[in-house]
Amino acid sequence: MALFITDQCINCDVCEPECPNDAIYQGEEIYEIDPALCTECVGHFDTSQCVEVCPVECILVDPAHTETPDELMAKFKRINPSAGITNSG
Repeated sequence: MALFITDQCINCDVCEPECPNDAIYQGEEIYEIDPALCTECVGHFDTSQCVEVCPVECILVDPAHTETPDELMAKFKRINPSAGITNSG
């Protein structure tokens, strides 16, 4: 599942730089998460980094964008095509 930010967001600016997929951006009133880019940090970290740093706990699982761990990994690979490729040389 992708994550979303509730209207409890205080615009503290700590979540945006933590997102490895650049899925978090400043919306009109609060930060928002692009579900097409959110992998819940699958492929990067064991836990969602934005959730870890949010001081008001306003980042939740988005029931409108349900995805399995395999689907999240496939999305990670789509948006990070060079991930997992190593140079042998």
